[in-house]
Amino acid sequence: MTDTVQIRRALLSVSDKTGLADLGKALAARGVELVSTGGTAKALREAGLDVKDISEITDFPEMMDGRVKTLHPKVHGGLLAVRDNPEHAKAMADHEIGAIDLVVVNLYPFEATVAKGADRDEIIENIDIGGPSMVRSAAKNHAFVAIVTDPKDYDGLLSELETTDGGTTLAFRKLLAARAYAQTAAYDSMISQWFAFADQGLEFPEMLSINGRLGTELRYGENPHQKAALYTPVGPFTKGLAQSEQVQGKELSYNNYNDADAAFELAAEFKGQDPAVIIVKHANPCGVAQGKSLLEAWQGALACDDVSAFGGIVAVNTTLDGATAEAICQIFTEVVVAPDADEDARAFFAKKKNLRLLLTGDLPDPRRAGLLVRQITGGLLVQNRDNGAIGFDDLKVVTKRAPTDQELKDCLFAWTVARHVKSNAIVYAKDGVTAGIGAGQMNRRDSSRIAAMKAAEAAEKFGWAQARTVGSAVASDAFFPFADGLLAAAEAGATAVIQPGGSIRDDEVIAAADEAGLAMVFTGMRHFKH
Repeated sequence: MTDTVQIRRALLSVSDKTGLADLGKALAARGVELVSTGGTAKALREAGLDVKDISEITDFPEMMDGRVKTLHPKVHGGLLAVRDNPEHAKAMADHEIGAIDLVVVNLYPFEATVAKGADRDEIIENIDIGGPSMVRSAAKNHAFVAIVTDPKDYDGLLSELETTDGGTTLAFRKLLAARAYAQTAAYDSMISQWFAFADQGLEFPEMLSINGRLGTELRYGENPHQKAALYTPVGPFTKGLAQSEQVQGKELSYNNYNDADAAFELAAEFKGQDPAVIIVKHANPCGVAQGKSLLEAWQGALACDDVSAFGGIVAVNTTLDGATAEAICQIFTEVVVAPDADEDARAFFAKKKNLRLLLTGDLPDPRRAGLLVRQITGGLLVQNRDNGAIGFDDLKVVTKRAPTDQELKDCLFAWTVARHVKSNAIVYAKDGVTAGIGAGQMNRRDSSRIAAMKAAEAAEKFGWAQARTVGSAVASDAFFPFADGLLAAAEAGATAVIQPGGSIRDDEVIAAADEAGLAMVFTGMRHFKH
């Protein structure tokens, strides 16, 4: 296996012409023969460079609307030949196949074509065939051939040529080959996903391709001894935290991203509504509120559980203003996520150099489709996103007393929050503010009691006459299997209950609600979040 290979002939065929002219000039200045196709050859000639058309190499014209131009033995022989193999060398001589030392290829813009909403015929035409074939041939034969698939690598290539006086080292070619195969794998993955999901309408295809591009390595994983990184999808995807602008603050950790995403997803539930503030700790909401102003919402959310809010994550559903930013700065906050922030808000946060401010530009559709993937030993668990939704018309009153209009509003608010709380989830809410949240317990009764306890502690701390659970609505993410959880909510002062229903003891639970004078509605839909 040869180490340094001199670049004498290069084949260039790119859809992205960024940096092409400068690269061509640099290669030509080193005496490299340039071979090219179609539009790439035209662009190089317009830059004043001598270029040999691929048809001069193959003795065949480009045909079939450019579908057939590089799929030829004189191209792939020049790429795949093992130069120090006598039989290969003889075949090259016998068939007048010239060696190709460098391939610069990037593929038809399949992703961009799909993203712009092109029709099926145009999408199919943007499935590259010759490009990936050349990439794979060159990468396989990296012992002798260098393959460049990204304009971002042009500077690295030119630096390599400068260092080696016109050649490439084996280590560099190995690096390029690895990148090239990752590129073709991601490209094929995008195509397979389009065929499976968009074209065929499959929910769970026989083969599931998942790919991502490294965004950044993180400081560490869930714990300091674990390594972690952030990847972004290759192909169409919903933009979110991974694409946000970090205005200030130190690097985000794995836990920061995980918690901030939980807050961001819940903030999206209130897109286009009254100002809302979400405070999250360890991926669970510990305070959620809407108000006439963002500051009012912040005060309501913080009062729900100001102990857990310390060192937490804050997300809002609208542009962050100075008054709210100043209030947030009164406690230790790890990350703040907002669609935007005004100059006053940015100025206040600038005084807290370690606080991370992430601006997302928008909020995603909380009812968007998609797949969630979780790894288990020996496999992957895949499910649809929990994008189910209910409204007033979907609720079924099951008690003797029907809820009031305000109780119904509080029920739906509590239900919205509960779907983002780890199971077993209990959420008390009143007037658009969470009164208490119980999360992640092994039984529903304990979640009810913990949420009520937090509300009682808040009332004592802030000097309220009574806990906010009094007169509240309570949401349960799944049915009450026994009446004890519901009775715990009644003891806390809740007057209305929203839950999926469906227990074999529903009649018992309904009877207990009637006896306590509660109004209760069934949703017919649960929202476990494990």
